[in-house]
Amino acid sequence: MSDPHEAVRTGVPRDEGGGDPSPSAPELPGVDAQTVEDVVRARLAEALGGRRGMVEGALPTIGFTLTYLPTRDLRSALIVGVGLAVVLLAVRVAQRQPVQFVVNSLVGIAIAALFASRSGRAEDVFLPGIIYNAAYTVGLTLSVLVRWPLVGLMIGSVTGDLTAWRSDPAIVRLCSRMTWVLAVPCAVRVAVQYPLYLAGEVGWLGVSKIVLGWPLQVAALAVMVYLLARGRTPLQPPSAA
Repeated sequence: MSDPHEAVRTGVPRDEGGGDPSPSAPELPGVDAQTVEDVVRARLAEALGGRRGMVEGALPTIGFTLTYLPTRDLRSALIVGVGLAVVLLAVRVAQRQPVQFVVNSLVGIAIAALFASRSGRAEDVFLPGIIYNAAYTVGLTLSVLVRWPLVGLMIGSVTGDLTAWRSDPAIVRLCSRMTWVLAVPCAVRVAVQYPLYLAGEVGWLGVSKIVLGWPLQVAALAVMVYLLARGRTPLQPPSAA
């Protein structure tokens, strides 16, 4: 699989001798970042984990749903979901590949299994995800309203100063727009899945979790790419900021 950062590296100007980026740009490991847009693209690539990471995140849910619908056996469905996550983790370890996304999936399905096993209701497998997306929506929205958008903190973590970026109104506006784009998929998931949860529609919950998972995230990424392609906001180290 291709390097998920390759798209970030392309198109970033370097000097004619092929040397390092401009001294005014702080170093970001694995990324030639000279603008705010470069940094956000890099962080999005890391967050998605590539096609393999997205597939690994969806498989436990697919296994649970496809097992539960024909059998109506909650215990068997949970075993299949958790078992798939464990197998994916073992494959990653055997291949000496990063396990971050598989571990995230395993933790998620384990928490879901705990909720469902305690209540005995299959729809409770999806409750942790609904709660997570609701909390994330609220957190992202508040971060924009108080003018501390989450994407801005991502920029600050790269430049080495978590607050300097707030002195530039252009960066604050860009980060606010990007944070809204991150919040929309979470809000959509809650709006669609919570009524299905209340109705006990396990099959449709499984479908919605898959459809509104990485496909919706990719759609949000497309919007971000469009926004990022329009700007070249300079990325400055703390001393210059």
